[in-house]
Parts: sequence; structure tokens; C-alpha cells
Amino acid sequence: MREASRIVRSVRGRCNVKMHDMLIIGGGINGAGIARDAAGRGLNVLLCEKGDLASATSSASSKLIHGGLRYLETYEFRLVRESLGERETLLNIAPHIIWPLRFVLPVDKGMRPAWMLRAGLFLYDNLAKRARLLGTRTLNLRDNLQGAPLQDRLTRGFEYSDCWADDARLVVLNAVDAAERGADICPRTECVALTRAPQHWVATLRTESGLRRDVHARVVVNAAGPWVEEVLGQLGRKSNTRKLRLVKGSHIVTKKLFDGEHAYIFQSGDGRVIFAIPYERDFTLIGTTDVDWVPGQGEAKISPAETEYLCNAVSKYFSRSVRPSDVIWSYAGVRPLFNDQSDSASVVTRDYVFDLDDDGGTQAPILSIYGGKLTTFRKLAEAALERLRPALRASGPSWTASAPLPGGDLPQCDFESFYTSVSEKYTWLPDDLRLRIARAYGSRIDRIIGSATSLGQLGHHFGAGLYEAEVNYLCTHEFAESADDILWRRTKLGLRMNMTQQADLQLWTAQRRAA
Repeated sequence: MREASRIVRSVRGRCNVKMHDMLIIGGGINGAGIARDAAGRGLNVLLCEKGDLASATSSASSKLIHGGLRYLETYEFRLVRESLGERETLLNIAPHIIWPLRFVLPVDKGMRPAWMLRAGLFLYDNLAKRARLLGTRTLNLRDNLQGAPLQDRLTRGFEYSDCWADDARLVVLNAVDAAERGADICPRTECVALTRAPQHWVATLRTESGLRRDVHARVVVNAAGPWVEEVLGQLGRKSNTRKLRLVKGSHIVTKKLFDGEHAYIFQSGDGRVIFAIPYERDFTLIGTTDVDWVPGQGEAKISPAETEYLCNAVSKYFSRSVRPSDVIWSYAGVRPLFNDQSDSASVVTRDYVFDLDDDGGTQAPILSIYGGKLTTFRKLAEAALERLRPALRASGPSWTASAPLPGGDLPQCDFESFYTSVSEKYTWLPDDLRLRIARAYGSRIDRIIGSATSLGQLGHHFGAGLYEAEVNYLCTHEFAESADDILWRRTKLGLRMNMTQQADLQLWTAQRRAA
């Protein structure tokens, strides 16, 4: 009798176990994008991330939604076409955090000739439909603003379109939308064990405080980025047919080097290109490098050699030399690229590759993701769900191409008109603060301002225009917990706040967590 009761309790326990359709490991842009897409199709989704959302590669990009002009040289036409098409799709669904950016490409002796650049830009303009972005034009660099900061030898160039993006906010907004559509988003939660049953997975998740719990899922998406092989190692897979190549990309930030809203793309003597981009109004972002990265080296950081390389590369074009002493901040990220056996890290494909392990459809699948770029995350998510369709219960069709991200539902996708209305409504907000929060939160700006009619009603001022009302919103609705989450990912105010102000915010967030 006692044994029968034990069996009944066991059966009831198994029946009461919640079965997720999908467990996603990794809270970068690919994981968050897949979570959003899957949740919007009615699937039961759980995403776990061992750190903060976008705490690694996805917040260490060049902040661009672009086709990848230089990928034309390696004949990656499919990737470029898909990326070019995605520019305007993403611009339409997130016009607050993504906007057009014109790039100036000077013609320089000894580099790619003008005819080659123009031919490449012709392809760039025409490989995909372009409705909102302007096409290429030729520039006389000696009689316009674009040529003013450049050296006198540079007399001719081209100007073309791509888009700027707030990369970390793009990740967070995908996660927010996924959560609002029913997904469980679990940052600071690491998957420490993964076991395959015949028809599902059992994963052990551990929070930062050490709490453990088991979750069950029909499929697993391994979107762990640089740690994709470590996840597979939990299954005993010591090697993988889809080999990973880790490439470190580093960037530097200086005080503003030029006037205007345009950016520059410079050719380097080693065949690479270097970007110089307006950043957070008062700064210039310069990048990037491509250096092979070996696991186990600890946190990715820019090296003195990379800093010197970037400074030298832009100093060959700007009239004003840029020195390492001009660098006020730097960051580095490790790109988890598919190893196509290229000799140089700079030409390794940025296309995404899937590795589906389901033993011919007889076992619960795990889909591992290699490569990818910020621009193509939405298409990657659609492709991933298509690959997993046979193992998932019925789900809806693709939908993310036209559904705005949180805050992106602006009339006619027109940020300028939206900002005019914001300026009329919140005349008491300082111009810089008003523009920053309108860009960051779009139509959700009212959720931060609330009923406030003065700065004092926004609560404690931490410095640099960051008020308690915004911090509360980020902690309550955007998964932020620490000062770093807020200063370097949800906002970039770490560039403006001094150490005392940052410590004040750190103390406030720590007290909030402890409450």
C-alpha cells in the first residue's frame, strides 16, 4: 500500500511539472530575438542568461544596423542582401532607438580605387529594396562640412546610408516584448546542467544567490554566443562539427572629433575598414579591430596594441591626430563566429550557421547558433523557429517584421514628429534630457514621467540627468539591477557621471535589491 501511494505521488508530480515549449540559453540579441518571436507565436518560452541581458557581445558592437559593405569583397551576397533588407524593417519597428546615418567614404591614393568603391556602392544601393534610406552620392570634400575635419589630400569621396542602433537597448526591448507576450525572462540565471530525456530536456538553473531549480522543455536553443561550446560540453560533446572561431572586436571613445550628424568609414592599409561615428552627442566612437581570441583569457579588454592601431588608422585621415591619451573609454566584445577556415580574423564570415542535434528527429532537439550579426537577428529568429517547427506544437506564422518593439509605435514611424509633440508636452524638461529619454523609451516616455510637472517630482537626481523615476522604471520593467546595468547598457550615462555619482547609484540599487 505504501509503495502504491509513492507511485501515485510520483505520477502526480510528473503530471504537474510545467513543460516549456522552448528553453533559450543566452540573453544576447539572438536569444532575446528568438524569445520574442516564439512568445508572439503562442509558445511557452523560458530564457536564462547568466549575467545581465546584453552583458557581453551584444552590447559591445559598433552600434550599426548595416548591410556590411566590405562583405561584398568576400562575395557574401546573401548575407548583404538580407542585411540591407533588414535595415528598413528594423527602422520601422524601432524608430526611437534606430535611425538613418550617412557614411562618408573618402577616396585615398593607394587604397581601393574610386571605380571599385562606386561599383560596390551601386550594388549596396540595389541589392535590396530601399524606401526610406537615401542612395549614394559623390562628394567634393573640399567644399562641404564632411571634408572639413579631413586631411587636405582627400578631395573626393562618396556618401551612402546605413543605420545607427542602440545595441543593448535593442536586446532589452526584445526581452521586454517577449515577457509581455508571456515568456519567462531570467537574467542572472545560469544553466549549470542539461540532461536529455527521450522527448524533452531537463535543465538545472542556478541564480546568482545560488538557488537552483529544474525546468523542463521540449526544445533547447543554445544562443550562448562565445559560450556555445560550453553548453554543448554539458552534454558530453567535446567537439562539434560546427567549429567556433572567437574574434575579439574592440572600440575606443574620444571627445567629439568632428561636427555634423554623419559618420566616416576609412580604409586601412591592411585591407580593413575603420568607423568613426558620432556617439552620445559629445563623443566619437572609433572601431573596430579583429583579433583571434582564445577561451580562458578572462574578460575581453582592448589591448594597448589595438588602441594604437585604431588611433593610427583614423589619424591618417583626420587633420587632428588621435592619440591613446585622447581615449576616455573603451570596450571589447568577443564575436562567436562560425569557423570557415579563413586565414584572417577580419574576413571570417559574419553569417549565421545552425547546428541542429536531434539524432535524426528521434530525440528532443537542441539548436546551437554560430555567428550572426546585430542587423540580422530578426531573420535569424525566424529561421531558427522554422528549423525547430517539427519538434514544436502548432505555432502561429512569422509576425515580427511589422510589430513595433516597445516604445516604437510612433505615428508613421516618424521620430521627429513624435519628438515635437514630446517637446510641447514636457516644456519643463531640459533639452538634453528630453531628447535622451525620448530616444530611449519612445512612446513609453509617459511611463517614466508619470504625473510629474517638474524635475523635483522625478525623485532623487543621481547626476547627468538620471533621476529616480527612470531608475525605478528600468529596475521594474527592464530587468536592471545594478549601476552597471543602468549606466552602460540601459543608458550610456557612465560616460558622463563621476565616480561619486556612480557610487551613489550603486548604493541605491544595492539597497533596492536588499529591500
